[in-house]
Amino acid sequence: MQRRAINAAEAPPAIGYARAVEVSGARRTLHVSGQIPVDAEGRCPDSFDAQCRLAWRNVIAQLTAADMSLADLVKVTIYLADRRYGLANRAIRKEMLGEHLVASTVIVTGIFDESWLVEIEAVAVA
Repeated sequence: MQRRAINAAEAPPAIGYARAVEVSGARRTLHVSGQIPVDAEGRCPDSFDAQCRLAWRNVIAQLTAADMSLADLVKVTIYLADRRYGLANRAIRKEMLGEHLVASTVIVTGIFDESWLVEIEAVAVA
């Protein structure tokens, strides 16, 4: 499988993600539903940072169950309960993904449960 991050010169620069990701030769595609900041025991942390890291761990758990990893991610959509979490979200996405660039969309919206501050859905290919 070949992956190529694309950032058109005519568009604004992307900070910590790719504007587009081209994939060729993939055999499998995994669509991960929105992963919430709740652990297997039903607990939800209070802080945004803890919730965001937990939602990412839940994404990783789904990838692992499909014999994939973060390296297989090509697209994430992150839903934030408030725009004030934008910079923390960017920092934690970078912490989780390192130099692996994915197409990324961040949406500020109401989330199903008022205690959830973030939800992350993803697409992976292998």
